Parts: sequence; C-alpha cells; structure tokens
Amino acid sequence: MTQSRFQLVGSLLRPRNLLAYKDQIEHREDIQYPFYQDFAGYQDTESQAITQVISEEKAHGIDVLTDGEYSKSMWHLDFIWGFGGIERHIADHGYTFEHHDGGHFETRQDIALKITAPLSGNNHHFIDIFKTLKAQAGDTPVKTTVWGAAHAYTELAVFDHLYGEDQVYQTAADLKAGLINAYKEFLRDYKDAGGEIIQFDDCLWELFADDNDQSFFAEGNGGVAAMADEFVAINNAVCDYGHELGLKVWTHNCRGNYASRHAAGGSYAAIATKFLKDQHYDRFFLEWDDERAGDISALKALQDRPNVEVVLGLLSSKRADLDDEQRVLRLLDQASAILPKENLYLSHQCGFASCDGGNELSPAQEWAKIDQGRKLAEAYWA
Repeated sequence: MTQSRFQLVGSLLRPRNLLAYKDQIEHREDIQYPFYQDFAGYQDTESQAITQVISEEKAHGIDVLTDGEYSKSMWHLDFIWGFGGIERHIADHGYTFEHHDGGHFETRQDIALKITAPLSGNNHHFIDIFKTLKAQAGDTPVKTTVWGAAHAYTELAVFDHLYGEDQVYQTAADLKAGLINAYKEFLRDYKDAGGEIIQFDDCLWELFADDNDQSFFAEGNGGVAAMADEFVAINNAVCDYGHELGLKVWTHNCRGNYASRHAAGGSYAAIATKFLKDQHYDRFFLEWDDERAGDISALKALQDRPNVEVVLGLLSSKRADLDDEQRVLRLLDQASAILPKENLYLSHQCGFASCDGGNELSPAQEWAKIDQGRKLAEAYWA
C-alpha cells in the first residue's frame, strides 16, 4: 500500500468521558500505572474510546494509525510509569511553559519520579494496548509513540539526580545503562508482539541550540556540548537496537505542546549536524509551524543520508483556525529543493493532545485541520 504523504504525529483530543478519569489520575498520588484497578469503568471507557478513534482515523484517510494516545495521560511519563522500578508522585511544581502573553505558565504537577528497583521494560502495559490497536487496525500499519531515551535519561539523571550512594543506581553511568537496558527489553517485547514501527518523542534538542533563549541550562554551561554528545549516543544505542530487531525507528522533535503553549525556542540550524545528521533514525518528524524553527535550509544536514525521511510539521495543532496553505506550499517547495520530494511528508508540528487536556480547539476543528493537511499533501504529491 502506498503511504499517504500526510502523517499524524500521534495524539488526538480525548472525549469528555475519558477525560473525567484522566483528571482524577492527575490528582491522585496513591495509585500506580496503569490505574485501571483504581477507577471502576476506566478501562472499558478507554478501550471504547480507542476503538472509536481508530474508526475516525480510518474515515479521515490516516494510514499509519495510533491509539490517539488515549491510553496516556502525558505524552512521555506514562511510558516510564509502566517500567518496573518506577514510582510516580506529585511534585511541588510543574514544567515551565510560555503563556500566550509571553508570561509564565506552569503545567500539571504529577510529573515526579522515584526509582525504587532496577529498571525493567518487560511486561509493559503498552504491549497489551499495542496488540489491541493492531488487531483493530487490520491491514493498516500502526505505530507506538514513546518517550525518547536520552530525554528520559536527562530528566532522571540531570534534572532529578536519581542516583547516588543511597539510591538504586550508584552512578549516572549505572543509571544510563539500566535505562537503556529497560528500553531494549521493551523493544524486544514490542517486536515479539508484531510491532513494526516505533516512534521516540524528544523535547530536549533545543536546549543545545545557542540561539535558544529559553534553555533550562544557564548561559555558559560548559557541559552542554558534551551532554549533547551523550544525548545522541543514548538515542543511537536504542535506535540501533531497534534496527537490529527489524523495526522502523522514527523520532519526533518537539518544542513543547501543552494546552496550545510551547516551552522552547531555538532553530534547527544551530543543532542540525548533531541532531539530524548524527542520529540514526529512519524518519524525523520536525516542527516548522512558526518562525522559532528558523530557516528550512537546516535540512541540508541530511543531504548525504538519502534513505532518511522527513515529516515537515508545517501545520499547527495549537490553533483552531485552518492553516495558511500558501505558506505550507512555499515551504514544501523550499524543502523539495534540498531533499528529494519522495523523502518528504507533511504533518502538524505536534499532536493535538500531548497531554490529556489537549490543545485549545474542538474535535470538529481538529478533524477539519487533519482533512486540510491530507488534501494539501494529496495535491502537492499528486
């Protein structure tokens, strides 16, 4: 089957009855993933919602299906919550995002993690979700989206410092090895379950861009360059293992997507060689929905990787209105002058609901925007 040139990043707006459960999860600390046993009716509600969204994706011409990420509360943490050895708890603050007016915006607070035993990716509940998705998809390809390994390591080791004499892992190197092994265990189970496409989502690339004035790292931090090399090495270790298993391994680069807000600036030009050229992924989902990403000429970093595909996130999942089609076509032309047109795809810059509350638009507006993207792609690649 010829794959559509329009692709979904992953997440879609959740229905209200499912959100009622997700809201309870956000405010409960005494529960453990996957939370089904804690809320009567939750698992059935989630399963029914996933069945419905698969049907809607097919009806709108989507040909690489996801579960809408309905099985998650947050785009990344649910994956780690599902590891053996992880305990979730409520923090005293959330992540920092930029408000619409440029001010401070803080996310939900159930983002804190503890490591209570050696990490394990075996018997992850995502495998059961994948099996259900695959069975309902029929002959249509499906993908599972999970947190990028390097981003997870950075949060555990750098931001939360979950290693030391009194902790499960004595050193950062021990923690890194344990985390990579857990990812490999998950990938083995995923492949054994019939998985073909895995997508790793990352939000940390722009921390290493010298034109990002919203970086979490203080200006002049001498360890940033070395950390970038470590970031790439971790991702490649997991990516290469996925390739050994025969998986297609994709990645999505995000600048933050929470209730239609963003977290970071930084252009691709500042990081293109290291994070595009040096990472071993088969397909990159990139964000160019506004000017923060800089000039699209950063794609030149991939010119000597002829088998790599790029999904251009030229459309916005953050806004309710339809996108400027002339801008999209202009940027597609620019990209096609740099990379082969047959290696390019079109998408929104991110999912519509990276976290369960979703972006500030209605389901009808979401599907209208998806239909616009699909029609634009069909016309451009006709």
